[in-house]
Amino acid sequence: MSSKTQQVIVEIMASSVTRVVLSILLGFFFGGIFMVLFNENVVATYANFFSAPGDTFAAAFQTIVDGYGALLRGAIFNPGGKDVVAMFRPITETLRMSAPLIMAGLGLALGFRVGLFNIGGTGQIVMGLVASTWVSTRMELPPIIHMLVALVAAVVASALWGAIAGFLKARTGAHEVIVTIMMNYIAINFFTWMLRTDGLLHAATGGGTPKSDPPAESAMLPTIFGDLYKLHIGIFIAVFAAFAYWLLMERSAIGYRFRMVGHNANAARAAGIKVERTFIWAMAVSAAFVGLAAANQGLSEPGGITSSIHADIGFDAITVALLGGNSAKRIVAAGLLFGAFKAGSPAMQVVGVSPEILGVVQALIVLFIAAPPLIKSMLRLPESAEQKVND
Repeated sequence: MSSKTQQVIVEIMASSVTRVVLSILLGFFFGGIFMVLFNENVVATYANFFSAPGDTFAAAFQTIVDGYGALLRGAIFNPGGKDVVAMFRPITETLRMSAPLIMAGLGLALGFRVGLFNIGGTGQIVMGLVASTWVSTRMELPPIIHMLVALVAAVVASALWGAIAGFLKARTGAHEVIVTIMMNYIAINFFTWMLRTDGLLHAATGGGTPKSDPPAESAMLPTIFGDLYKLHIGIFIAVFAAFAYWLLMERSAIGYRFRMVGHNANAARAAGIKVERTFIWAMAVSAAFVGLAAANQGLSEPGGITSSIHADIGFDAITVALLGGNSAKRIVAAGLLFGAFKAGSPAMQVVGVSPEILGVVQALIVLFIAAPPLIKSMLRLPESAEQKVND
C-alpha cells in the first residue's frame, strides 16, 4: 500500500464524521448488550449456559434482531402493514417527531457556538406554547394568516423569554445554566396555571387534566397527505430553519460576531464587539428557533394541548445539538435519528424490549460524541494531520 493511500485512510479514520458514525454504532452495540442482559427469554437460558451455551447465544441473537427489527418497522417501513398507508406510516411519524427536535436543536446549537449553555429549551418552548395557543384559541383570523400569526407569536414569546436569561448574564454575570433551569420551572408552572384557570387557556371540558381549548382550524399546521397521516408542514419549517441557521451563522455579520464571541470573548471585546449585547441577542435568537418547535407542537394538536405537550423536547434537543456538532446539516441528521427513536420505541415495546433501552443508546452516543479521547482510545483511531498541528 502506497504512503499516499495510507495517508488518505488515516485522514478518513481520524475525521469527525467517522467518529460520529462509530459513536452511533457503538451506542447500538452496547444497547444490544443491555437488551440481552435483561431480556426474560435470555435470562431463562442462563441456568443451562454451561451445558447448552448455544441456547443462550441463540436467544441473545434473536432478542437483538427482534428489538432492532421492531425499531426499523416502527420508524422506517413496516412490511407487515395491512395496507400501503400502514406500511409507510412509520417514516411519516419519524419525520413528524423529528421536526421539533431539529428546530430546538438548532436553537441550542446557536447558543453553544456563542459560548452559552442554554438548557432552558423547555421553558422557552412552554412560553412559545402559551403565545401560540392564545392566538390559535382566542383570536379569529383568516386561514394561513391565523397560522402565521400564531407561529410568529410563539417565536417572539420564546425569544423574549430567552432574552431575559441573556440580559441577566450580561448585566449581572448570572450563569445562564442556573438562570435557564430556574426559568424552566417558572414557565412550566405558569403554563399549568393558565391551563387550569377559566378565561385563560382552560378548556371547559378539560376534565381533571389541565387542557386548552382546541385551536381554530384556520391556525392549524396543514397536513401534507390529508387525513392519511399526521405528518404536517412542520418538517418543511424545520428544513427552512436549518437553512436560515446556516445563513445566519456562516454567511452574515451577526453570525460572525456570534462565532467570534464564542471562540474568545476577550479577543472579541478587544476587537470592538459588544460582548454583553451579543449575549442578549444570542439568547434571544437561540430561543426564537426553539419557539418554532413550540409552534410545531401547539398548532398540530386538534384536540387541544396539555401541560406535557413539550414532551421533554428542550432536553432532547441538547443531545441533538451535541450529536450534530452545532452544524445545520448534522443537526438535521441527528434530529432524524432521534425522531426515529421516538417513533420506533412503541414497536420495540411490543416485542418485549424496554423502551428505556433507546434512552441508554442515546446517552451512550452523546457520551462518545462528547468525549473524543474516549472513543479514540477504545478504537485506536489515529489523529489527522490538522489535529497534530493544533496539538
